[in-house]
Amino acid sequence: MGYVYSEIEISNAKNSSLVAVNVKALVDTGALMLCIPEHIKVQLQLEEFEKREVTTADGRTFLVPYVGPVMVKFENRTCFVGALVLGDEVLLGAVPMEDMDLIVSPAHRKLVVNPASPNFPHALVK
Repeated sequence: MGYVYSEIEISNAKNSSLVAVNVKALVDTGALMLCIPEHIKVQLQLEEFEKREVTTADGRTFLVPYVGPVMVKFENRTCFVGALVLGDEVLLGAVPMEDMDLIVSPAHRKLVVNPASPNFPHALVK
């Protein structure tokens, strides 16, 4: 299918006086977490809670900062998550996508609100 990118807004959920950042995020259903570059961590003044070990696609492991809380917005959806600080672009993984009830449309190669629940995010909790 190739790469899918989407515009999202991220902000510091603890400090609403800071301006939110609109970014073009790589959408990756094979990744779990939200990943942000260092400059966004600094811009949003996100607090580091701990270090987390990550394994990248090439098999290397790293300790990276885990920061938050981050508020993520896409269209009429919002979620709160932690973020791993690594890389040079924002990566939107499965956890925030699931929380906001978003899906990737393969035919259109884009991120969309789940058409089965267009007005409110739906969560299966049983």
